[in-house]
Amino acid sequence: MQFKPHKYQEYSIDWILNHERCGLLLPMGLGKTAPTLFAIEELMHDHFEILKVLVIAPPRVAMSTWSDEIDKWDGLHLTYSKVVGPNKKKRIEALNQEADIYLVNNENLVWLIDYLREQGKEWPFDMVVIDEWSKYKSSKTRGFRALKKIMPLTTRFVGLTGTPNPNGYTDLWSQMYLLDAGKRLSETLTAFRERFFVPGRRNGHVVYEWFLRDGAKDSIDKKMSDVCFSLSTEDWITLPERTDHIVEVELSESVMKKYKQFERDSILPLTDDNAIVGVSAGVVTNKLLQFSNGAIYDEDKNVVHIHDEKLDALDELLDQANGQPVLVFYSFQHDYDRIKARHPEAQKLDNEEDLKKWNAGKIPLLVCHPASIGHGLNMQSGGNIIVWFGLTWSLELYLQANARLHRQGQQSKVFVYHIVAKGTVDNHVMKSLETKNMTQQSLLEALKARIQNDE
Repeated sequence: MQFKPHKYQEYSIDWILNHERCGLLLPMGLGKTAPTLFAIEELMHDHFEILKVLVIAPPRVAMSTWSDEIDKWDGLHLTYSKVVGPNKKKRIEALNQEADIYLVNNENLVWLIDYLREQGKEWPFDMVVIDEWSKYKSSKTRGFRALKKIMPLTTRFVGLTGTPNPNGYTDLWSQMYLLDAGKRLSETLTAFRERFFVPGRRNGHVVYEWFLRDGAKDSIDKKMSDVCFSLSTEDWITLPERTDHIVEVELSESVMKKYKQFERDSILPLTDDNAIVGVSAGVVTNKLLQFSNGAIYDEDKNVVHIHDEKLDALDELLDQANGQPVLVFYSFQHDYDRIKARHPEAQKLDNEEDLKKWNAGKIPLLVCHPASIGHGLNMQSGGNIIVWFGLTWSLELYLQANARLHRQGQQSKVFVYHIVAKGTVDNHVMKSLETKNMTQQSLLEALKARIQNDE
C-alpha cells in the first residue's frame, strides 16, 4: 500500500529527522508507528546515519503491530526480528539474526540488556524507540534502571505516547531523563521535586502526593517544548461521536451497611470465625473496589459473593445491545469468572486468531482486562459498545482501552458505559479519572504543534 501521509504525519517525520532525541506525544488514533518507520527508513537508507534500531513496546504491539506496519507500506525496505516471548533460545536466535529493527517487549528488555552485557557484546543499537513511553514513568522499575545505563550509548531516541502524564506532572521526570539525562527537568528525581513541587500528604519522610509550585507547570512545559510536541486528534481526524454513560446501581441497605462498616473500621466480618481485615489504606481501597463489583477475596484467596447488582446491570446493557458485539472491561479475576458463569458465550482475547474473530464480528461478548489490550491493537472493526464492569484508577489504561474502539477507522458512534455502584469508591474513581485527564490535556495542549491543516 502506498503511504500518503497526512500533514501532521509529515511533521512527525520531520520532527524525528531534525531532533536526535525527541518525544511525540500524539493522541491515540493519530498513527505514530508509520511516521516513525518512514523516519527510520530515511535515516538508515538515505542519510546512512543509523545501522540498528531497537523498538521497545508492549507485548502484543511488539509481536504484531510494528511488523504489520513494515509489511503494509510500499517504500519501506526495513527488515525486522522479534525478540519476544518466553522462549529464551528463540529470543537469542532472533537477537543474533541480521535485521534493521529489533522488536522487544517491555518484559524482555532487562533480559536483553543483561544478556548483551554477559556476552561481552557492545551495545549494538544506535537508535531506540519506546512505544508507549509512559510505561517508564516510574524511576523505580527495573526497566528504567536498565535503560538509564545504556541510553548514553544510543545516539537517537524517540519516545511515543498519547498519555505522558496519566497521574500528573510528577510522571514526566523519568521519561524525560531517558531522553536527555536530566538536562531539562533536573538530574535526579529529588532535585526535580524540590525544584517544581511542594509536598502534600506525608508520613514522616514518606510523601504521598506532590503539588506544583506556582509557575512550575508553565516552566516544565517550556523546558520540554523544544524536543516534545503534541497534536489534537480533533484538529486532524474526524472520529465518530463518542457518548459516555454512567449506569448507577444501588446496593441494598444491608449490603451498604457492610460496605460502610468496612470503609470505616477496615474490618469486614464474614462469619463468626472469618473476617477480612484491611491492613493498609491501599488494601482497603482495593477490597472496596472488589466489594463494589460484587465479590471479594478473603484472607485465603477464596471468593466471597456480596451482590449481583453489576451483573444485573450488565444483563440489561447486553439486552439493549440487541445482538451487537460488546467489549466489557473487568478489574479482578472473580469479575471475569462471574461474568463467564452467567454468560458462557463470553470470550477473552488470548491470541491473534481471537483478534481476527472479534474484528470480523464473530465474538458477541468480549471480556478483557484493560491491561491486556491497552496498547496498539486495532479493534474498531469488531464493535462500538464498551462496558466498564470494573473501573480502574489508571488514566493511561482507561484512555488506551477506550481507544481500541474509538479510533481512526471506526465507522459507528461509540458508546462507553460505566457501571457505578452508587455511594461507593466507584464514584471517587470516576472523579479521579476526570481530574487526571484535565491535567494531561493541559500538557498536551501546551506542547501542541501549530501546524496549518489544509487537508
